[in-house]
Amino acid sequence: MTEYERSRTMPAQPEQVFDQAANIGQLDTWLPDALHVRAGELPAVTVHEDRTDEDTSALLRAQRDQMRLEWGTRDQGSYTGWLQVAGIGGGASEVTVHLSFFDDSHDPGETTVRDALDTSLQRLEEQVRLRVDHAAG
Repeated sequence: MTEYERSRTMPAQPEQVFDQAANIGQLDTWLPDALHVRAGELPAVTVHEDRTDEDTSALLRAQRDQMRLEWGTRDQGSYTGWLQVAGIGGGASEVTVHLSFFDDSHDPGETTVRDALDTSLQRLEEQVRLRVDHAAG
């Protein structure tokens, strides 16, 4: 099993960050460009990966009371992940994303995963800033 984890501080309340991250209709705005999520009957979702041009059955659960998203492959059990939002005071939050690959054939490698996580957290922060700025304006 291989695990990866990245964190980023965001200038918004944890509820605002979580609501943006958990918005099923806007996941594509912050997930890696090569991944696209289509909601089925939640928690069932389908994830399309451009790199392999394959669809994978997955699960996605949002637990607002815990400020946590959890996901993973449904049939193979080869991959899981979670996103946790925590308030750190002063109107800021820390977002942590954790990925676990149980099947090495699904692990694209450390550099690729870390770059994708960093980019995804940056894109999520941009979406949060747009949402907060829009609400304030």
